[in-house]
Amino acid sequence: MSADTLSDVLEAVRLKSAVFFDVDTSAPWAAETPTAAVIGPAVMPGAGHVIEYHVLASGTCWAAPVDFEAPPVLLRAGDVVAFPHGDAHVMSSAPGLRGEEDLERFRQPDDAEQLPFLVNLNGGGAERAHLVCGFLGCDARPFNPLLDALPRILHLRSADDAASRAVAELARLAVKEAKDRRAGSGTMLSRLGELMFVELVRRYVETLPADSSGWLAGLRDRHVGRALNLLHGEPRRAWTLDMLARETGLSRSSLVERFSAFAGAPPMQYLQKWRLQLAARQLADSSDSIATVAERAGYDSEAAFSRAFRKMAGMPPAAWRNAATGKVGVRAR
Repeated sequence: MSADTLSDVLEAVRLKSAVFFDVDTSAPWAAETPTAAVIGPAVMPGAGHVIEYHVLASGTCWAAPVDFEAPPVLLRAGDVVAFPHGDAHVMSSAPGLRGEEDLERFRQPDDAEQLPFLVNLNGGGAERAHLVCGFLGCDARPFNPLLDALPRILHLRSADDAASRAVAELARLAVKEAKDRRAGSGTMLSRLGELMFVELVRRYVETLPADSSGWLAGLRDRHVGRALNLLHGEPRRAWTLDMLARETGLSRSSLVERFSAFAGAPPMQYLQKWRLQLAARQLADSSDSIATVAERAGYDSEAAFSRAFRKMAGMPPAAWRNAATGKVGVRAR
């Protein structure tokens, strides 16, 4: 696996965790989470996309999507379930239960030190479960190859291996922070949430079958992983297909075929998308002129850059900058 490329993408899509819920339950209970498009403005104002995940600290429970057909997933203590694409879902004590959508429950307080939110779902029964629920924000546009490569439901079971122990330890720390509510717990939980998600992704990649396809599987492929490392390592270099083919030890046609099979686009098209994602980050994080950002992205003119950016991002560069800096709202995907 190419850890450098994965780290590069995680940084460029501005991954951030800001909100946690500490949920204590007794059966029967159900908690329903709306889609990211609905919940995003409430739970993480300004985030382009919201990913929800749940760590089961104790007991058992079920996770099920609301808007598409998939069997409910049974979680045991130490398991983690995530909904990377922001699908509406239900967490419950038994399959088939539905909860009420309450957006007010998800609204972020002005004082981050009030985090995490404490939720008690008391059904009156003896069977109990304790969850820590996190929300991560990231950029879904202009280009987020990681998000596109993740399944709609990501369930990682607790296991006796190093990766599982790392997730379990991060979850344990999150539960402790949620319980102790010490000064700075909001910031601590935010950082733990980011680390936990990264570890989840790493573990997911490591458990992919050998014949898997997609961008994440491409990180493990000898030739495609090498090409991705090169493109992400020097995105501003004047790459040509001939140069990349020589560096990866493949012919031009073999490289295009193999790279496209994993990454979903030929190498040069992928590079153009990635440069636009880097440009989006520069627009959000710097005061550089659009002309300067366009030049760094490899465009000869600001007009050509603006056309390409708008086609991918759905808005021109100036509007993206205004949205990313909070001058106007950004809708979740």
